Amino acid sequence: MTEPATVRHLGVVHDRGPVDLPAARRAVADLLVALGKDPAAEHLLDTPRRVADAYAELLSPRDFRLTTFPNDETYDGLVVAKGIPVRSLCEHHLLPFHGVAHVGYLPGDRILGLSKLARVVELFARDLQVQERLTQQVADWLRDHLAPKGVGVVIEAEHLCMSLRGVQATGARTVTSALHGLLREDRGSRQEFFALTGIGA
Repeated sequence: MTEPATVRHLGVVHDRGPVDLPAARRAVADLLVALGKDPAAEHLLDTPRRVADAYAELLSPRDFRLTTFPNDETYDGLVVAKGIPVRSLCEHHLLPFHGVAHVGYLPGDRILGLSKLARVVELFARDLQVQERLTQQVADWLRDHLAPKGVGVVIEAEHLCMSLRGVQATGARTVTSALHGLLREDRGSRQEFFALTGIGA
């Protein structure tokens, strides 16, 4: 069946290699020994498999198809998806950070299937990350693949490497932003975006 000419699909496949599960299990067992634990103990016997599987899930984004549609009505207002869940792993400590992303764009010739905004966030979040890079990657990807008039991304997250260890600042949230096009260049558009996300100008 031929797809309607009004719908465009772009296949999205991540280019990261698969997790080597046997090697990961061996590494977890070695870590348990290094921490003074016996991986052969009854309660730890299946821990290497569980941990390896958990990291494989956290580091493997799902493939998806970016669906766009023609902007027939020439809609020129902001499209903002607020509160997209973000879960990722700090590449410095391998501890999670989690929070929400607010992603918006000013449409050009195409508009985006709304669920795909969350898919793009997940695409880059399922990796060893730092929040600053994650924020920029989402904004850059949307700019490059959607060609909008502007893109804005704000991520608010709590980092367990900061709340569980070190300074132990439980509840502290880090906020990062990345802007392109009119959302960076035009003060009014930028203020509207931050107002809609609840961040403030």
